[in-house]
Amino acid sequence: MGTLRPMKAIVYVRVSTEEQGKSGLGLEAQRQKALAYCQLHDHEVVEVVEDAGASGKSLDRPGMGRVLQAVDRREVEVVVVAKLDRATRSVRDLGELLERFNRAKVALASVSEHLDTSTAAGRMVVGMLGVIAQWERETIVERITDAMDVKRRRGERVSRFAPTGWRFVGDRRVEDVAVRVALRNARAMQAEGRSLRDIATALNATGFRTQAGGRHHAMSVKRLLDSAAAQGIAA
Repeated sequence: MGTLRPMKAIVYVRVSTEEQGKSGLGLEAQRQKALAYCQLHDHEVVEVVEDAGASGKSLDRPGMGRVLQAVDRREVEVVVVAKLDRATRSVRDLGELLERFNRAKVALASVSEHLDTSTAAGRMVVGMLGVIAQWERETIVERITDAMDVKRRRGERVSRFAPTGWRFVGDRRVEDVAVRVALRNARAMQAEGRSLRDIATALNATGFRTQAGGRHHAMSVKRLLDSAAAQGIAA
């Protein structure tokens, strides 16, 4: 594959949220950038494919499926994207795309990164950018996880609902005595061989409610018992 020779191109654009897809702004900006690139290099655009409201974490997208079909059938010679992460946000999937494109002798061109995998240098840089992008995402996830762990250890709110046997007062977590008593009663009745439905009826009759404030039923009792067991609550 030559570097700058005119080729048959398929343009791929993607936005990750339905709102972006409905507005068309993100898609249109990508489309114009990719088409301008194709015009600059005299590429013949045979199709513009879009995925509106599709995540880049997986290749399982209708638009990407169409692109891969065109690649496998060798209907095109280059796939053009406005930015590399529009094609994929996964290093593994990027590697799969590059291998698949290479087998079909199809290049991947990214406008923003000035990359063209019809050259060895282009393929190397694309791979390096993918590794860096994944490292950045994993670092962000680690930071969020660490921050949430610190908040949990402090007894601070990290989710809408408190763990079983606890409740939030503002952002502070305190023991929920009523739930602990309900759990103790539920376990005692379970030990007697009573059904989940019977336990729910008994808890409702004595005024106990779920942590969300609703009436108990068989499944809520099961969740209460399972959650307490998973958390090691002795009650």
